[in-house]
Formats: sequence, C-alpha cells, structure tokens
Amino acid sequence: MDYIEFFKNDRFATEAGITLSEVRPGYAKAKLKINEHHLNAGNVVQGGALFTLADLTIAAAANANGRLAFSIQSDIRFLESATIGETLIAEAQEILLHKTICHYKANITTENGRLIAVCDGICYRK
Repeated sequence: MDYIEFFKNDRFATEAGITLSEVRPGYAKAKLKINEHHLNAGNVVQGGALFTLADLTIAAAANANGRLAFSIQSDIRFLESATIGETLIAEAQEILLHKTICHYKANITTENGRLIAVCDGICYRK
C-alpha cells in the first residue's frame, strides 16, 4: 500500500499543509511550512499545529506495519517556538511493536536541526 497516498485522505492534516515525504514500517517523515494561519496570538506556531504534525507522522509510521492503527495516548512537549516562514520536519521512529500495541517517538525540528517539540504516541493495532 502507498501510505503517502493513503494519508492524503487525512483531511485535517492535509488542509493544515502537512506533507509526508517518507513512510516505511516503523518510520515516517513529514514537513510543514509555517504560514500566518499556523500562528497563535503570540505570533508563534500554535501548539495544535505542532501536535497535528507529530500525530500524522506517528500514524503513518504505525500504519505502515500493515495493520490499521489508531492513537490511544499521546504526550507532547513544546521545547522551542517556531515562527512564520520556518519549515518544520517531524520524524517518527518506532520504539515498541507488539501484536496490539505500538509506541513511537516523534521529534519536530527546524530545517537546521533546532529541536522544537518531542511527542510520544501509543497506538492500538486492530
């Protein structure tokens, strides 16, 4: 299955401007160019935009193992602010894969490698 094409059906992430660039079992990479509509009242990227970027990346990595997987718990830590014009890159890596549960860690960085956020996600595999 082409998971990049499959996740274009994630309408919320697609409308937010997130694009997947690489997906394989246990790993995914996506990017988001920060525009004005991604900013909060303090003129930095809104936490929900960061979470959506991490969430989609984790979902792609989990589903690429060949079984439908849904998030059941996520935890995100916002470490730095990002601003308009920056492109953010999320990479999700598998930490644990069991029959029904899997765990991933996603790092969100700027293109020059500055760490913006870290997200852990646990998914249920159907």
